Amino acid sequence: MFNSQGTISIVTVGILIWIGLAFAIPAYVSWSSDTAVAEFMRTASASDLDHSNESLSSVQQGPTGCPVGKRKLPTQITPLP
Repeated sequence: MFNSQGTISIVTVGILIWIGLAFAIPAYVSWSSDTAVAEFMRTASASDLDHSNESLSSVQQGPTGCPVGKRKLPTQITPLP
């Protein structure tokens, strides 16, 4: 069906594809995570600027320190089922 040169060519192309993927996938993951972090930082800094005029005293905090927190602290930990 295939001669030895055809088989070697197919194997060589397959190996080159795997080597290309071995470099391309980590490069893409690094690029996309850097982009996501940059977008997160831009959004976080814009959010901080939007809320900088609000006074912290307007947020009601309960004993837990949570902004919603009028709940009492748990006295014991119960395991999940």
